[in-house]
Amino acid sequence: MELTSTKREKTGKKVKEIRRHAEVPAVVFGNEIESTYIVVNLLDFQKTFKKAGETALIDLKLGGNTHKVLINDVQNDPITSKIIHVSFYKPNLKEKTEVEVPVEVIGESTNELLKSGAAILLLLHQEIRVSALPTNLPEKFVIDVTNLVNIGDTVTVAQLDFDRNKVEIADLDEDEVVIRIDAPQQEAEEEVPVAEADAIAKMEATAETKDEEEETEEKDKEKK
Repeated sequence: MELTSTKREKTGKKVKEIRRHAEVPAVVFGNEIESTYIVVNLLDFQKTFKKAGETALIDLKLGGNTHKVLINDVQNDPITSKIIHVSFYKPNLKEKTEVEVPVEVIGESTNELLKSGAAILLLLHQEIRVSALPTNLPEKFVIDVTNLVNIGDTVTVAQLDFDRNKVEIADLDEDEVVIRIDAPQQEAEEEVPVAEADAIAKMEATAETKDEEEETEEKDKEKK
């Protein structure tokens, strides 16, 4: 995958002008490269990001050079969700690096428990941090839940499909549960605490007593 970039001079508030032209301000940094402000075409970047995610190396062209980089960070506008800034990281291809690899679940539509609503799927880890050489980073962890037929069935780190000779899970044990088939959660009816119920009863009794006193006073006035 290739992505063309150009060096930019505009920074700070001036980058708004860049975004008006369907371009995205970005920065590239890392191994054997000075941090450089660049610009990439928005549409081209979106296509590349969809394929590469944050785990696949891409060829970033800058000037007369091509750098193998990872998409390190993508910032979105909190209101419009439009991409407003991108960071590219150039790793040392001979040294291991750590990245978050997404977990993708398939087979939900063919799992009878999930289809019928008799069970729900709990995804306990949406991403898993791994350590590997940049060229060996997995694109994603795919988990097929088709054959999970009982409530309580799980898939652990030990059951994930990846090359353990090249990729190491960074911070999870082998018995760590990644997904679990669970019973639907029933919302408990909200109960008024006893203390609160007592307080309400006292308030109602006080109000009733006050009404009775006012009624008695009115009758006394009428007799006079």
